[in-house]
Amino acid sequence: MTARSPDGPTQLHGDLHCRSGGPFAGPPGAGRHARPKDYAKTLLVNERGDPLRAAQLLPQTNYVFHYPFEATPVFLLDLGKPAAPQALSTESKDAYNWPGGVGRNRSIVAFSAICAHQLVYPTKDVSFISFRKTRAQKGVHDNVIHCCAEHSQYDPAKGARVLSGPARQPLCAVLLQHDAKADTLTAYATLGGELFDAFFRKYEMKLSLEVGAKAKHAVSGQAVVRELEKFCRNSVQC
Repeated sequence: MTARSPDGPTQLHGDLHCRSGGPFAGPPGAGRHARPKDYAKTLLVNERGDPLRAAQLLPQTNYVFHYPFEATPVFLLDLGKPAAPQALSTESKDAYNWPGGVGRNRSIVAFSAICAHQLVYPTKDVSFISFRKTRAQKGVHDNVIHCCAEHSQYDPAKGARVLSGPARQPLCAVLLQHDAKADTLTAYATLGGELFDAFFRKYEMKLSLEVGAKAKHAVSGQAVVRELEKFCRNSVQC
């Protein structure tokens, strides 16, 4: 979906209707329908503070930024191929339409890096969850987001739907706006099953030590994108 801005065409993730789906998909219009939850528009920048260009992302490489709160990590991925819209639903059966990838090749996606099962997430010390180009030791798929805690696997090309493991819903999507002229990316909303309240309850003490009093502060303005290998000292490969 494309909108015209003073700076040129801008590609938006939006509330699109589609027919494709996965194991959690329901027919469009059945039951409750989840819509995007708006947060502050936040430009993605590199470690120098310059706007991140979508073309600078290496395909199939783990990138991390924090949104919509200072302590909630997000995976940013260029899958190297287009990601089509998907009809999905949360564990509570709220249906939603994930609008697919953005960017010139519609291959750039973003999802909460908080596992939908035990809320495992990447920290500066260690990450038990990450995107894998090839199947892990106990994995069954290639090109998945794999959590080593209980081996939940999510397909980022299909809205992070669950492929295997105990997770009961897709990873929450972070919606991105791509400015085609400037080749920049802006986060502006989430879509799907948010787990932020449970995340903050479970890790309250840990987050107070890692992030401090600003852990629950909303991100706005800019968010720094880093490669997972630079953000995290030990990315566990299980």
